[in-house]
Amino acid sequence: MTITITAFERSPDGGRGLARDMRVRWALEEVGQPYDVRFLSFKAMKEPAHLALHPFGQIPTYEEGDLALFESGAIVFHIAERHAGLLPADANARARAITWMFAALDTVEPPIFERTLSKILERDEPWYEQRLRVLESSIRKRLDGLSSRLGDADWLDGAFSAGDLLMVTVLRRLHGSGILEEYPNLSAYVARGEGRPAYRRAFDAQLAAFTAASTG
Repeated sequence: MTITITAFERSPDGGRGLARDMRVRWALEEVGQPYDVRFLSFKAMKEPAHLALHPFGQIPTYEEGDLALFESGAIVFHIAERHAGLLPADANARARAITWMFAALDTVEPPIFERTLSKILERDEPWYEQRLRVLESSIRKRLDGLSSRLGDADWLDGAFSAGDLLMVTVLRRLHGSGILEEYPNLSAYVARGEGRPAYRRAFDAQLAAFTAASTG
């Protein structure tokens, strides 16, 4: 049964692999599952056909047979549960990997994503600089703990897992901010993730789609 995911027709990330379909693409590449992509305009994302799949009118979604899912973390978890390669077989190690999935999305990502939005939407507000300082302080607190836990290990808990996949995609939003570079082990960690063949295939596919949409 063919897997179909949705993605931006013209991604606002400029082809940098930051849109959340990247997480799903990467997971599918890691487990060796082929997939199709249905590209959506911003208008189409708010129309009934897509809202039936994603009640908040966002991407990505995942369809396979009569199963339809939304939320990138839930989709990655589903892929990891159904196919070998993203969750350990050992029950305790599996539970820890799932914990890191939640940590990436619930603890580390919120201030990073808020910083991104603030730089886009609030730059002209009189309180922007103060807001940015607060967000960056919160980010550094999260990265302090993450850096300390990772230490000199390659991955968060033994072998690469879905926890690492999500954490790397979250941390990539800090490229160009100067913040990630304050943590050499986290910079190296992200680079290891970006160096995985499955990541490169996913990134190249997303970039090719963006390039085609921009020149078409």
